[in-house]
Amino acid sequence: MTRPGSGSTVERPNEGRNDGAGVDTIKRERELDLRQLLAGLTAVRDGDFGTRLPTDDGDGLLKEIATVFNGMVDQLSLFTSEVTRVAREVGTEGQLGGQADVPGVSGTWKDLTDSVNAMAGNLTDQVRDIAQVATAVAKGDLSRKITVDVRGEILELKNTLNTMVDQLSSFADEVTRVAREVGTDGRLGGQADVKGVSGTWRDLTDSVNFMAGNLTDQVRSIAQVTTAVAKGDLSQKITVDARGEILELKNTINTMVDQLSSFADEVTRVAREVGTDGRLGGQADVKGVSGTWRDLTDSVNYMAGNLTDQVRNISQVATAVARGDLSQKITVSARGEILELKNTLNTMVDQLSSFADEVTRVAREVGTEGRLGGQADVKGVSGTWKALTESVNVMADNLTAQVRSIAEVTTAVAKGDLTQKIRVDARGEIMELKETINTMVDQLSAFADEVTRVAREVGTEGNLGGQATVRGVSGTWKDLTDNVNVMASNLTSQVRSIAQVATAVARGDLSQKITIEARGEVEALAATLNRMVDTLSAFADEVTRVAREVGTEGQLGGQARVPNVAGTWKDLTDNVNSMANNLTNQVRNIAQVTTAVAQGDLTRKIDVDARGEILELKTTINTMVDQLSSFAAEVTRVAREVGSEGRLGGQAEVEGVSGTWKRLTENVNELAGNLTRQVRAIAEVTSAVTSGDLTRSITVDASGEVAELKDNINSMVKSLRETTLANKQQDWLKTNLAGISGLTQGHRDLAVVAELVMNELAPLVNAQYGTFLLVEETGTLQVVGSYGHSDHDRRFEFGESLVGQAAVAKQPILVEDIAPGYLTISSSLGAAGPVNLIVLPIVVEDQVLGVIELASLNRFTAIHRTFLSQLVETIGVNVNTIVANARTDTLLVESQRLATELQVRQEELQRSNAELEEKAELLAQQNRDIETKNSEIEQARQELEDRAQQLALASKYKSEFLANMSHELRTPLNSLLILAQLLAQNPARNLTAKQVEYANVIHSAGTDLLQLINDILDLSKIEAGKMNITLEAMPLRQLLDYVEATFRPLTTEKGLRFDVVVAPDVPAQLLMDEQRLRQVLRNLLSNAIKFTERGSVELRIERSQNDMLAFHVVDTGIGIAEGNLSQIFDAFQQADGTTSRRYGGTGLGLSISREIAALLDGEIKAVSNLGEGSTFSLFIPLAEAIPMSQPPRLDPPRRIARIPLTREGRHLLVVESRPNGLLAQLAESVVADLGESHGPVWVSTANDPDSAMTALLQGGYQCIVLDLGMPQDAAAEFLRRLDEHHALRELPILAHHTRTLTRPQENLLQGRSNTQPLERLPSLDELRERITLHLTAQDPGAVLPLVEASPDERPQAVENVDTGLVGRKVLVVDDDVRNVFALTNILELHGMQVLYAENGRKGIEVLARHEDVDLVLMDIMMPEMDGYAATTAIRKMPRFANLPIIAVTAKAMHGDREKTLSAGASDYVTKPVDAEELITRMQQWLEF
Repeated sequence: MTRPGSGSTVERPNEGRNDGAGVDTIKRERELDLRQLLAGLTAVRDGDFGTRLPTDDGDGLLKEIATVFNGMVDQLSLFTSEVTRVAREVGTEGQLGGQADVPGVSGTWKDLTDSVNAMAGNLTDQVRDIAQVATAVAKGDLSRKITVDVRGEILELKNTLNTMVDQLSSFADEVTRVAREVGTDGRLGGQADVKGVSGTWRDLTDSVNFMAGNLTDQVRSIAQVTTAVAKGDLSQKITVDARGEILELKNTINTMVDQLSSFADEVTRVAREVGTDGRLGGQADVKGVSGTWRDLTDSVNYMAGNLTDQVRNISQVATAVARGDLSQKITVSARGEILELKNTLNTMVDQLSSFADEVTRVAREVGTEGRLGGQADVKGVSGTWKALTESVNVMADNLTAQVRSIAEVTTAVAKGDLTQKIRVDARGEIMELKETINTMVDQLSAFADEVTRVAREVGTEGNLGGQATVRGVSGTWKDLTDNVNVMASNLTSQVRSIAQVATAVARGDLSQKITIEARGEVEALAATLNRMVDTLSAFADEVTRVAREVGTEGQLGGQARVPNVAGTWKDLTDNVNSMANNLTNQVRNIAQVTTAVAQGDLTRKIDVDARGEILELKTTINTMVDQLSSFAAEVTRVAREVGSEGRLGGQAEVEGVSGTWKRLTENVNELAGNLTRQVRAIAEVTSAVTSGDLTRSITVDASGEVAELKDNINSMVKSLRETTLANKQQDWLKTNLAGISGLTQGHRDLAVVAELVMNELAPLVNAQYGTFLLVEETGTLQVVGSYGHSDHDRRFEFGESLVGQAAVAKQPILVEDIAPGYLTISSSLGAAGPVNLIVLPIVVEDQVLGVIELASLNRFTAIHRTFLSQLVETIGVNVNTIVANARTDTLLVESQRLATELQVRQEELQRSNAELEEKAELLAQQNRDIETKNSEIEQARQELEDRAQQLALASKYKSEFLANMSHELRTPLNSLLILAQLLAQNPARNLTAKQVEYANVIHSAGTDLLQLINDILDLSKIEAGKMNITLEAMPLRQLLDYVEATFRPLTTEKGLRFDVVVAPDVPAQLLMDEQRLRQVLRNLLSNAIKFTERGSVELRIERSQNDMLAFHVVDTGIGIAEGNLSQIFDAFQQADGTTSRRYGGTGLGLSISREIAALLDGEIKAVSNLGEGSTFSLFIPLAEAIPMSQPPRLDPPRRIARIPLTREGRHLLVVESRPNGLLAQLAESVVADLGESHGPVWVSTANDPDSAMTALLQGGYQCIVLDLGMPQDAAAEFLRRLDEHHALRELPILAHHTRTLTRPQENLLQGRSNTQPLERLPSLDELRERITLHLTAQDPGAVLPLVEASPDERPQAVENVDTGLVGRKVLVVDDDVRNVFALTNILELHGMQVLYAENGRKGIEVLARHEDVDLVLMDIMMPEMDGYAATTAIRKMPRFANLPIIAVTAKAMHGDREKTLSAGASDYVTKPVDAEELITRMQQWLEF
């Protein structure tokens, strides 16, 4: 008998017993049972928990022992696996929080499980608590990194602490950078960017950024305003918020700007009033100014006042002179050029007064007093005035001589006696004078009256313009009267003109001139006055210009240029220029220095010569620059020492400053001092924290953000201190708990464990005396371990002393302030009584296992008490485990003893029965094996019979289903195809083109469905073994012609090269089932053409080894991945089976082909490389083939020569890409049939639009046959070019197509059919019929069109159409043009506008171009991008997040609807589509 192994069940041999079995048999059974129990116990002892005792036989005590044993082993096994799992998760994988779950255990196993869970829980709490503390510290300040290798959650703790260090480093770098940029580099606007921080560090970062932002805004605003002031712009103010000294600086600068603005406004106003408007007396009034600005305002006002007094006095005198008043003089005080002008004018007045007096005297003496010979004597005159005086004297001399000669005769007349006549003899002119005088006397009365009147008016009253009117005079008197009047008139005009110009000059109007004609001295006077006016005008213009440039426009450097002046005017001009030049130099120099100061350049000084107030201004500004330079140097030094070099404590020392500058210096020093004290205090505390000293705190006074920083740091240090202390205590607690727990592992002796615990425990809690007591089986407490004494013989009952009381109460007892003499703790040096005593019961599952008592010379701390309360739990679990193990060992020893005794007693029986047992065992084993095999054979036979019945039944059901399905599908499909073909042919010619197109689409879709049904039925026949193979002789040429006729048009349409190569040794006759061979080749060649976009498709026929005939189909298409080659021959499988597959198909073709090849005793093999193409080879055995002398030669393509139109008869043009193509052959067959009955008919062919147009332009064609499948849209190009020639538009076109047209092709043909007689004929039979009709007609246009064009073939609106759909725009995304065609017609009937896309990617592109789309109809299975991906992509576009998307799909399996809606679709409609349901769904979503 072998020892049972792991996982085995101990079984007794099925011994045969005799009815008369006696004592020996009973003994053998008992011995066997005990050996089984011994083997099981031994396995458990060795750690093998897979052994079980049988419980199905036997009874009584042994059966109960087996049941208990098996339950114990199950619990041990479960316990072991759970403990192993928890140990692995916690100790190896670092997965904290794991708990051992051992259901159904109790007693010691329950205690042991709880102990393991308590240990795991404690470890979890410890590590997670450390992680929490470390995370909190990461938000504070620590400089270390964790480098130890860890796993699990401990690794998270490591990463957290390292992340904290990185964040602190980033924070320091950012703050340092901002401080350097702002404090050193002067680059304002910098912000600290510290990623991932929070708490205090986040607040501190925000505070730094807030300080930098405020400082930037304030300094930039101040700089902006001062720069504007330096540039003369006084409209700007500092508006930024500020406090403290920045606020004082802001207010000072704003006040300065206000005062400067007010000063500038007042000076500008005064300058404008005085210099431009001529309004004298104005004064500048600048409120609130002082110092330099006050002095400057007073100087301007003083200058304006002096100028006003001087000009007004000069004007007053000039006005008096102009009015003839020469008694006034200029008396105002003046200096310089104004004084010279004053003296000149006063001298002019004196000379004019002297001249007027003399002329008046002479005029009075001669004209009034009659005293002739008088002369005018004017002293000191020269120039014009002297010449005028001499002229008056000459006139007086002449008048005196004449009058005295006549006076003697005319004395009486002169005396006014007009009654006397001259009777003296006289001759000559005297006689004439006498007669004249005598005649004059007669008329003198009237003349005298008139002259007297005129003289009175002109000479006395000053009324110019008067005329003498003497009636009845003539001759001299008439002339004299006229001359007097002319003289009076001339004098009036001249005097008035001179007075007008003088008045204008006196009024400041220098635009007038004396223009009246004059002679002599009057003419000279007029010229002199005019020159004076020109000179005054030039002088005024230049002075005005200089004044405007300097005083108004601020253009310094201007000079007055008055040509041709001299004397006083020249001096006056030079003085003005000198004043302007000096002022320019002074102002420019001052502006340069102030601009430099405004720009921060304090090295410039005012060095221009100046006097008076300008000198004071120069000195003031230079002093200000010196003080600013000194202030700036000191502030820069302090800022550099504090902000850049980190040398705190610096103070600015600026000598000789006062006022604002002194206060500003003191404020800077106070700022630096406060900052130094605060930063040093913060640095001391942070350095202490970095060094591990958490006892320090910041005590320096602070306010504002620094106070917040101080409070935050102090709070941080306090929190760190408390956290560090708590962490140390927790670390001490958990480390020592784990250490003591580890001491107890592996020990089975409680006394040893007690000593180990007491030796380790007492020093940890600072105890000097201790006892470890355990509960004995008698219920008393026995001392098993001690510390500080060796008394182990004492025992205590429950309730006896404090030890017994703690055991009864199951609560710890703490005794403080112990009375003297209670206990003595002694050493070699002395003895003393304890201060504290603590008694701790060891309780496990409400059962007291023992008591620990400790005494200490010091008080037990809170952490010591916590440690002790947790430790007794751990010790209790360990003690409980040791006790349980001891019991198990005792039982095991007892079992081993009993087993040994039984073994000794039964050795003899075993030896005697050994042979019998072996034979019985062998026989029993053989019987069991035979029974087992018979049972298995019977079961297999039964299963085979059941499966055979099921298969037969399934085959029967399948055959019946396929037969019924074939009938049920083909019957309606047959009528559908026939009727659709009849509608497409339109024999009654009563359908529109759109209706015929509907019929063509129905017929095309039905044909595809019929082919699918045929494929499924063929596959079913093959699986049922009902497909018959009929071998017949088949010419190879016949097969090759079929291949050419079927696949040449397809390859030509796609622009592929198609080659058929036959090896020379291939027989001309094949013994083959032609129908099945064609079916296989059709599947292989169709796939090759479908999956090839460019390149070639080749059919190569040759002999292969083992006398097999090989058909190789080679293409340059997309190829197949090696991993997909094995599945492409499975039914309904494709290389790309996803919903986004590019090519259609059911995946039946290759499966059917493989099965047909097998029926032909052949096979199909495939070789392919992805992206390079594929080769499918059909191998079929040859049966008595006759070799051909030469391979069957395919006729080379023939290009039908263009028939010259000079031949008589009818002409037909065939336009197709392949020479001698299918349409040309069809046309030739039609022509051959018509040749005898309708005369000669000629067929011409063209292979491209160019040759076709060349042939048509020669004229004479009856109709055109066009292949719509020509590559590269050649057919569309031909139609466009045909439309350009009006003479060819009426030529009938018979358009043939074998494949469904694309949407753009449909639209093009629809448009062409409206302007050209174009008929689309998908059927070759119908094409033959139409060619016959056109060739037999008398005229090209005599044949009625296949479809009568409707005047408007647009879809007619349905009745009661929903107006909510009219005008809405719908996007249809589907790769099947027939589905698009059907959906488009349904939607257009409801007035909707339809857009189309052939796959998901193009649908997204169309949607991007037409954002006004109202709804999307989305197919699911499409090439490139399927409906799922397209819908998901559309939903990711924010503007289409709410766009209704209705999935219209044939995927109707379980779960397809949920998958579609989860991809983002709004609704789900299955194919075939119910039009009314679709419209209803669309209405609901468009109204939503």
